[in-house]
Amino acid sequence: METTGAVQTSLLPLASNLQLAVRDDPFWEDYLSPLIESAPLPFSLHLAIFVEPYLQFVLEGKKTIESRFSTRRFAPYDQVEKGDVILLKRSSGPILGICQVAYPWFYQLEPDSWASIQKDFAEALCAQDPEFWKQRESASYATLIRIQRVKSIAPIKYVKRDRRGWVVLQDRVKQLKLNLEVV
Repeated sequence: METTGAVQTSLLPLASNLQLAVRDDPFWEDYLSPLIESAPLPFSLHLAIFVEPYLQFVLEGKKTIESRFSTRRFAPYDQVEKGDVILLKRSSGPILGICQVAYPWFYQLEPDSWASIQKDFAEALCAQDPEFWKQRESASYATLIRIQRVKSIAPIKYVKRDRRGWVVLQDRVKQLKLNLEVV
């Protein structure tokens, strides 16, 4: 990954396709302009892989919080921030949507946090089925992400060959802190 903060050259075809996909949406056209102009990004760009029915729930606005559970601190744990952009990709399929991070929460899971997540977030996660929780009971970490500005887009082919369900495609430019000395 480049350290200059500019968009990676390998992402330029994706950026171009995104530009076409959001061309009639003033918010997304403006927000994605640094990506499209190969400028330093004020947000991180993430690729999230979804299985059905959860992808459709997000695109329809029924699912307003995305979750990722893991046994180790894998992305997006502690790697997603307010304002970041998430590309919504169907498992073994194309990118079908885009959204913005409104607010992330990070948990080291223990009985109290499990109970709190289930009580407070099950509806927004579209996770009322006990099987959802059973499949995740071995997790030690959870990332919950309130999403906003969800937009369905024309399918964009994006080849991803590994099994990761979440990929940080490009990190935001971190603001450097100046060490000012009074002389």
